[in-house]
Amino acid sequence: MTLGPNPSTAPAPSRQNASFPPSNQAPMANARAAVEPESKSLFDESPEDGDAVKEDEFKEGGYGWVVVFGVWLVNMHTWGLISSYAIFLAYYLRSGSIIGASPLFFAFIGGLSTSMALLVSPLATYSIKTLGTRITLFIGAVFEAGSFIGASFSTHAWQLLLSQGVCFGLGMGFCFTATVGIVPQWFTKRRSFANALATGGSGFGGLTYALGANAMITNLGLEWAFRILAITCFTVNGCVSLIIKDRNKAVGAKHIAFHKDLFFQPEYWLFVGWGFFGIIGYIIVVFSIADFALQAGFTSDQASLASAMFNLSQALGRPAIGLLSDRLGKMNVAGIGTLIASVVAFFLWIFAGKYFAGLIIYALFGAVAGIIWPCVGPVGAEVVGIQLLPAALSLYWIGLVFPATFAEVIGLSLKREMVGAGVYLNVQVFTGFMFFASFLSMWLLRSWKLRQMEYLGLYEKGQEAAIHNVAVIHPNEESKHEVVSTRRQQNIVVSYITNMFVMKRL
Repeated sequence: MTLGPNPSTAPAPSRQNASFPPSNQAPMANARAAVEPESKSLFDESPEDGDAVKEDEFKEGGYGWVVVFGVWLVNMHTWGLISSYAIFLAYYLRSGSIIGASPLFFAFIGGLSTSMALLVSPLATYSIKTLGTRITLFIGAVFEAGSFIGASFSTHAWQLLLSQGVCFGLGMGFCFTATVGIVPQWFTKRRSFANALATGGSGFGGLTYALGANAMITNLGLEWAFRILAITCFTVNGCVSLIIKDRNKAVGAKHIAFHKDLFFQPEYWLFVGWGFFGIIGYIIVVFSIADFALQAGFTSDQASLASAMFNLSQALGRPAIGLLSDRLGKMNVAGIGTLIASVVAFFLWIFAGKYFAGLIIYALFGAVAGIIWPCVGPVGAEVVGIQLLPAALSLYWIGLVFPATFAEVIGLSLKREMVGAGVYLNVQVFTGFMFFASFLSMWLLRSWKLRQMEYLGLYEKGQEAAIHNVAVIHPNEESKHEVVSTRRQQNIVVSYITNMFVMKRL
């Protein structure tokens, strides 16, 4: 299989004889427009209303920093709150306060709330299209607050399932889907940093509520802990819904619940694979770290501190990940960060985690364990383009429903029948392998991106435009003659493997 047509004989590209499948035409159009701003691409897709939408002039950032702060607060009171479930899980496992519930049931509750948030994304995407971002966010705030009120009155397993599981997941899904694609619309050069800064709110939320939930349960009881959380998250997310502002019309964002063309793009499935395996490892760590501390013989206060340190590392580490992504490349940082998560799971969590100081050191690598969250938007835009990003993420979250639902169930089922830190050995090994599989998916995706850029013969300026405008462009008359002939005839498998060892900013 060759890398492309013979540059001396191939006709000029057109819609009929494009060398890439039609599913790649939308992202190709985005980058071609970036490289050739004066010419209109043949592959530009019409916006939903049928009229051409030109991106309005705006200064990078500006009101976008207000949006970043708003999304930071939403992440703090959605993903940050669910991170505190590790404290609730440890309490449920030792208290027996819920009638008819088993340890696996409590693990399932945490996974269910996450998977419901992902499963509802197509419905939330449709809500954004019809009702707008602000109303969608407010709907999520109502569901989320209602879930905590319901959980405060729950005494049986099915009640907790509906409240803290299903209802909270619905609320978090509406809030998350409404805000996840907004920040990249306001930035170009600092897109990764701004997006990572916004996602850092989940780390601060996890830190705050890991310590706060433990203190509230100890001093006020489980019921009032839930009610205080309900009041807090409704107030914050409701206020953010008033100040949030998107640029969906300006960038021609397509909020399509199911974009069938994405199913035929192998690179998109590599993108999904990165998240599929990564979220399994992430959920196991974030939900299990407090219980692991208790199993290792530490106190409940030490367990909550370990969970808090894990979330603090996410809060401080995600902006740093964003800065590194803008400088070193989005896919480079996403892949290497996932590899580091695998290495520290094998060597720090297993060997050093049996000591409290070692567990704290491991918890400080929480940023790389959850690297999917600061990187998913920028990397997704690299794969499909900024216009198709909402539609791509809608399907992406569906692909993560299964692992999010059963990750912690699998984790608890792998626990060994013994006393001490060794009870989690199988869980730790499994988690390390999941992060490594996630790394392989991202590195293959990076190899695909390199191969596309080589085939297109992009010179330095064109490469930089393609990176910042997150798309793969179609070869034009000028660039197609710059394809390196010795690479043209290379087998695709050999090409992918070779590119995995190429060090370039991407």
